[in-house]
Amino acid sequence: MNARPLIGVVAYHLGKDRVTRWPDGGYGVPGPYIDAIRRAGARTAIIAPGEPGEPAEILKPFDGLILVGGGDVDPARYGEMPGRHVYGVEPDRDVFEIGLVRAAERLERPTLCICRGMQILNVAHGGTLHQHVPDLPGVLEHGLPVTNTQTAHDVTVEPGSHLRSIVGRDTVACSSHHHQAIDRLGEGLVVTARSADGLVEALEREDPMNPHGVWVVGVQWHPEDTAATDDAQQHLFDGLVGAARAHGAHADPLAR
Repeated sequence: MNARPLIGVVAYHLGKDRVTRWPDGGYGVPGPYIDAIRRAGARTAIIAPGEPGEPAEILKPFDGLILVGGGDVDPARYGEMPGRHVYGVEPDRDVFEIGLVRAAERLERPTLCICRGMQILNVAHGGTLHQHVPDLPGVLEHGLPVTNTQTAHDVTVEPGSHLRSIVGRDTVACSSHHHQAIDRLGEGLVVTARSADGLVEALEREDPMNPHGVWVVGVQWHPEDTAATDDAQQHLFDGLVGAARAHGAHADPLAR
């Protein structure tokens, strides 16, 4: 049995101006994601966009996958022109992550998709996005990453959902900083949480605990922000790692 499963974390680009003395930029993942995965008992490895090989080949060494936050998904990926508020588009990252999330489902790798990651999950299944949440009537304050603002609000979890069994609560307090959200739902996905304004806050596969063991959960908020002090948020990472550990226990050792 793999006591400490290996979780692949997809990085995002760091521009030339992001890190002192890195004139050509680089790739990075904010520390709280890594900290939360390690608290859950797993090892981590960063996967950078542009990694050579097919998605299934890249995922082969990993027991689980996590897609983190970042800039906007290119609207061309869901058949729209970009609005004036679209920012931080990384076309190669879009292609890379869409390929990985599809391969992870085929290979039965447990996957947690956070903020932008949940939007990638939806687009990978043919869904669309609202390009700028503040343009929608009657929405709560959800934070704006482009202006480095965030807020906290409650999210109501669907009874009987896999998410409910993970977080252990009907309502969770969430750290939020996103300006895009789910519009048309992707095929094979179900909504498992919403904020008071009706915005989709969580997705999962129609049967995430099916006989094949696929574990795919997406949340629009940032559980890593408060996971160190809020058990419900840490449970998302615990759930991923527990599913990854079970996957590792049943994997063919010759395939690793």
